Amino acid sequence: MLALVLLAGMAGVLAAPSTGRLLDESLVDNSVAVVAVLVFITGALYGTATYWIGGAALYVGLRGAGSTGSYMRARHILAFGAAPLVLGLVLVWPVRIAVYGSDLFRSGGSDTGTGNVVFEGILGAIGLWATGLLVYGISVVERWSVLRSLVALALVVLCVLVITFPFLIPLASR
Repeated sequence: MLALVLLAGMAGVLAAPSTGRLLDESLVDNSVAVVAVLVFITGALYGTATYWIGGAALYVGLRGAGSTGSYMRARHILAFGAAPLVLGLVLVWPVRIAVYGSDLFRSGGSDTGTGNVVFEGILGAIGLWATGLLVYGISVVERWSVLRSLVALALVVLCVLVITFPFLIPLASR
């Protein structure tokens, strides 16, 4: 479980748009090794936070849809649903880094065009796969229909939006 959570967090950090500008920052000092360490550390933190906080949101959504399961079970469903992200980290990111090198981590460079669109499409498909696996995991564990599982996941998204909305308003006014 720990490996799934940490590796999925690293995949999430690599997919973030701000990671594509890390080598532009003076903190990184144009070092790919520093980027690797930052992705490792922030990915571990992101994965852990998503496991605990996202698991809580999933638990609330499942309870709202009628589940009697535990918080731990909700966290485990979330972690196993993230397994395709780990597959993308292991299979797609090494190829992408081999093709584009350090240009992936700075603005501009050769990481644009059709090749990048293909990589983004593959990563998007992996994200959809992870979402589908999460819905399927909910339906199997809870013994619900896929539709009821989708409603529960919609409750999770609604819960997260309600909690984060007050924090998003000041950001939108900038």
